[in-house]
Amino acid sequence: MDAARARDVWRPLEVIHSVTYFSPECRAANKAVGLRGFWMGYFASRAAPMGAVTPGVIDATFYNFHPAMVRRAIPDAWTLASPAAILEARSLAASQAVRRLAPEAEPLADRVYGLLATAVDHADCAGRPLAAANRDVVCRDQLEAIWQATATLREHRGDGHVAVLTECQVDGCQAHVLHAATGGVPRPVLQGNRGWSDEDWAEATEGLRRRGLVDADGAATDAGRQLHDHIERRTDELAVAPYLALGDEAVDELVTFLLRVARPIAGAGEMPFPNPIGLSFDG
Repeated sequence: MDAARARDVWRPLEVIHSVTYFSPECRAANKAVGLRGFWMGYFASRAAPMGAVTPGVIDATFYNFHPAMVRRAIPDAWTLASPAAILEARSLAASQAVRRLAPEAEPLADRVYGLLATAVDHADCAGRPLAAANRDVVCRDQLEAIWQATATLREHRGDGHVAVLTECQVDGCQAHVLHAATGGVPRPVLQGNRGWSDEDWAEATEGLRRRGLVDADGAATDAGRQLHDHIERRTDELAVAPYLALGDEAVDELVTFLLRVARPIAGAGEMPFPNPIGLSFDG
């Protein structure tokens, strides 16, 4: 199986997973348990599978946010709501959002649950803290479990992506600069949503320039584009293992299902495109 198949799965899977960030159900659920504002809800709900962790753990695992942005939300969030309460609200709200936006998901749930469960069972979570924590989350019904599987598999991919960035000596802000420089998500979307100042952005750009990865205008050089392509290709390679256990035909079936659910979610207008996740979807 070509490693690029991991990206074929990720695109619709990420759309389904992302209801937890953008749907009104999930925002309301975070508020209902006591979390204050979008970003406290984001950091606390995404980190909750790991427990009441410190800001430094979130800096390390989420990787690409300015530390001050994290510290405005954590650890205060844990004094307002327990990780267990946040997780319960997150799972319920995410499944409600999927039911509303893609009602055909539930009739197809039996088969897709089996496929996703097999993939999750074959996801090696060694060195992948967010994936490992999400795999241990217990769900109350099948659609919640399907959504939770999307969380586990997207964090499995994300943990691998962070490992590649670290290996390539590209820090969190530099990752955004390089992505924008190669024609990815525009700088204002990345910079504003990840808390980096103009000075931070300039410093990261200069660091890449000294390595010959961007030019004096901040545009990617050939070396920069090659590094970006390597990072994306290596991320796919590290993400494909869960799907090898399924085989090509089952992966085709899984992608077909995920697309049927992702299309109405993406088309509902609740998820912005472009977005700081770096996700585009033309399903």
